[in-house]
Amino acid sequence: MKKNYLYIMSALLLTILFSVSACGPTIEVNKPKPQPTVTIKKSFQQGVPSVPKFPSYVCGSWSSANNPGTYSVISIYARLTQNTKPVAGMSAQATAHFKYGDVNLDQAPVSDSGGYVTFYLQLQGRQPRQQAATVDVSFNVNGKTISCTPAFFAPQ
Repeated sequence: MKKNYLYIMSALLLTILFSVSACGPTIEVNKPKPQPTVTIKKSFQQGVPSVPKFPSYVCGSWSSANNPGTYSVISIYARLTQNTKPVAGMSAQATAHFKYGDVNLDQAPVSDSGGYVTFYLQLQGRQPRQQAATVDVSFNVNGKTISCTPAFFAPQ
């Protein structure tokens, strides 16, 4: 009789466990959808533009002081190169751009054997303190104007 009682109790317990587990939340597993295959055509790079050519003439300019006094005299330097070699004998011109107007530097220097020119600029208080001013320098080369990167400074 004890054996039957244990079998009945075990069956009843299993029935209760199955019933309880069926009442719990259901978890649904979603399978990922297959991704489309990417194909790269051989003509992909035909429309890519070529790398631009580096210009044969390059020049840059800079000031002797980045933060001069408002009444200082500073030098503006520039250098002209052709295919990384200095270009001598080329005339240069420069214009300083102050907050309230421009000043042409009428010195017209000619580049030396290193490709360098120097302009002298008297600030005369024309630029407010701590406000940047720029100087555009360009060279005349065989009838063409080669513009340099601008020089800049900000008076103290």
